[in-house]
Amino acid sequence: MAGRIVAGVDGSPPSMAAVEWAAADARRRSLELRLVHVCEQWARDAGTAEYCAGMLESAADRARGLAPEVEVGTEILAGPVVDDLVMESAGADSLVLGSRGLGGFAGMVLGSTSLALAGHAASPVVVVREAATVRHGRIVVGYDGGRSRAAMEYALAQARAQDAELLVLYAWRPPILSSYATAYRVLSEGFEQEAREAAEQVVPWREGNPDVRILDDQVCDHPVAALRNASSTADLVVVGSRGLGGFTTTMLGSVSHGVLHHAVCPVAVVPPPGGAHEAR
Repeated sequence: MAGRIVAGVDGSPPSMAAVEWAAADARRRSLELRLVHVCEQWARDAGTAEYCAGMLESAADRARGLAPEVEVGTEILAGPVVDDLVMESAGADSLVLGSRGLGGFAGMVLGSTSLALAGHAASPVVVVREAATVRHGRIVVGYDGGRSRAAMEYALAQARAQDAELLVLYAWRPPILSSYATAYRVLSEGFEQEAREAAEQVVPWREGNPDVRILDDQVCDHPVAALRNASSTADLVVVGSRGLGGFTTTMLGSVSHGVLHHAVCPVAVVPPPGGAHEAR
């Protein structure tokens, strides 16, 4: 992937964790880092422009301290927030955000801005909840076939840059059965076939990327639950913005939505080639 990493800054603890993650990623992959803060008109009218500039510069100082070799640029944007950040995502390698900004409710784990951008940005969106304290050496990617190709490519780039193993996880949701008499046979045979096919799809990725240790696992579980469980021993979970089960008019699929809410590590949501839609 080309371009620079863009990180949104709003002064919240998750936002600062996102800046730290973005700085580390820019250093690992030799990319530029651009930090942006959206100071909308109402905020400027309230006389907060000076505070916003200072907050953004403090974030830049933190990024430069963590990754002195990375070129760090800053800019204050005029808003609206989602529109500006969607524009920033066009041509970017990735857009990195805190899970919840200063305007969110205390009980929420994911803010409306992060959720909207995960479904509309033209680049991968990485949502960071808090600064990492433990390194697991593992990247997890949810894989469901052809529409997951972009997610796989991003996950491979991250695994390579982080010198981590890549776990390709396939979760099979069993069908709803009306008869208990045939349930065991149908579920057993259905899962075995799905698992075998999913494992076979990983083989070309493993053969084409011998420098990355690629593992695969197939489970009979809801994908959100499976990826949530896997996130407890991962440094990053990667999902496509919309999997095979999504409707064509849905920008963010139910699995991506669920993983963003429940994963305990950073989550990267990767749109299909061309982005979730054209940046406005």
